Amino acid sequence: MKKNLILILILIIAAFFRLYKIDGYMEFLGDQGRDVVIVRDLLKNGNLFFIGPQTSIGNMYLGPFYYYLIAPSLLLANFNPVGPSIFVAILSILTVLLIYKICEKWFDKSTAIIASILYSISPVVIKYANFSWNPNVMPFFALLFVYFLVEGLTQKKYKYFLYVSLAFVMALNSHYLAILLLPFAGIFWLIHLIKTKPVSKDFFLFTLFAILIFVVSLTPQILFDLKHQNQNLNALIKFFTYRETTVNLKAYKALPAFIPLANQINARLLLGKNELFSLFTTIFTLIGSIFILIKKDTKKIYFGAVLLWLIIGIGGLGLYKQHIYDHYFGFIFPAPFIIIGVILSRLIKLNICTKIISFGLFFGLIYLSLIETPLRYPPNNQLLTTQTIVKSIISESSQQPFNFALLAKQNYDPPYRYYFSEYSSPISLLQDKITDQLFVVCEPWQIDCNPINNPEWNVAAFGWAKIDKQWEINGIKIYRLIHSEADKKQN
Repeated sequence: MKKNLILILILIIAAFFRLYKIDGYMEFLGDQGRDVVIVRDLLKNGNLFFIGPQTSIGNMYLGPFYYYLIAPSLLLANFNPVGPSIFVAILSILTVLLIYKICEKWFDKSTAIIASILYSISPVVIKYANFSWNPNVMPFFALLFVYFLVEGLTQKKYKYFLYVSLAFVMALNSHYLAILLLPFAGIFWLIHLIKTKPVSKDFFLFTLFAILIFVVSLTPQILFDLKHQNQNLNALIKFFTYRETTVNLKAYKALPAFIPLANQINARLLLGKNELFSLFTTIFTLIGSIFILIKKDTKKIYFGAVLLWLIIGIGGLGLYKQHIYDHYFGFIFPAPFIIIGVILSRLIKLNICTKIISFGLFFGLIYLSLIETPLRYPPNNQLLTTQTIVKSIISESSQQPFNFALLAKQNYDPPYRYYFSEYSSPISLLQDKITDQLFVVCEPWQIDCNPINNPEWNVAAFGWAKIDKQWEINGIKIYRLIHSEADKKQN
């Protein structure tokens, strides 16, 4: 117990920042509503699915395994969406545990403590760790991928390639940016092949098995494409052939973006979103990395592996022509924490001066993260707000059939429809039946909250109408529309 006391304390800290009032802090918007609708359909009706969430670019879909991954947690939570959010938070806590154990094994205990503490309190990491969303599980599986790959090659435990493949499948099913893990694996695999003489037949055998596992994992998407005229394949081809606004395949084009992206990663992950010290952190990391790599140290192969993971990830992101959001870094989330942990740990061991500098930088990073922690701000209560709005609409409907529409700029209606179904409301789709009343929820951020003559199909298809009643819940406006006299006569 005493031996693992520090680790236990770190995990308690990580759990607190991810699980505290999770039902209030969790995000529950369109994507989360869509996911629980689909998974509930699987659990209640046995409807299997062969594709996962739609990507933000093109008519392209991820694999379905994220949905299957969160299904047990939704069932255990009795179909409360908090269940999958808690599951995602637990995976993030396990990522902290993995960082600690891997750093302790590859480097030393001080590296493990520094890296895992900084990861456990990073505001951006926490933000993507307390709600259910497919990109949010990518750090866990990406770290497993890197660990099993490096261990498999350095220790010649080639059966680990099977775990590498499984981790890659899950990472790729969470976000297509996981494909940037492949160049890292290819380079490391090739270096091992060149340097190892003779190469065991198990090396090639388990490589083939790993490839086979990946190919088999594509079966659901292949079946979907066979039924839908190669929709996914055509979208993928279009993505790479019409690249004017998406991706550049000329590797050297990533060079101008490398330092800005490194600064962005450091600012968002290590510095609590503080951009003031990002360039200093990048330069410090660069100099520290060079210092470690030129020293004679049997453990530098592990540091080089993590550094290569980060460099290839940044280089790959540099080829992307559109805005880089924080969750795009998910496949390299743990890397900067491990690297800064190694550098600070080495500084501690040099002399009293560098020890003071190292502790100063470490506590400075802790301070920057804590002052921007999401827990400083009140919870958004999106889940509770959705439930409250749905209950109020059902009450105002007098249990009579009604139609529903949502007006919002950055949201769509599955969260509301999920609870309309859970509460057995008499809702009807407009394409199936036009009822005598339409409830319009308007999230009034950056849009005009005028439901009359609104071009949104779910409003316009209701026909000529007038506002019969309106009210507001947590800043969100709700309207009850009924048909106007002119429309009634026309009908």
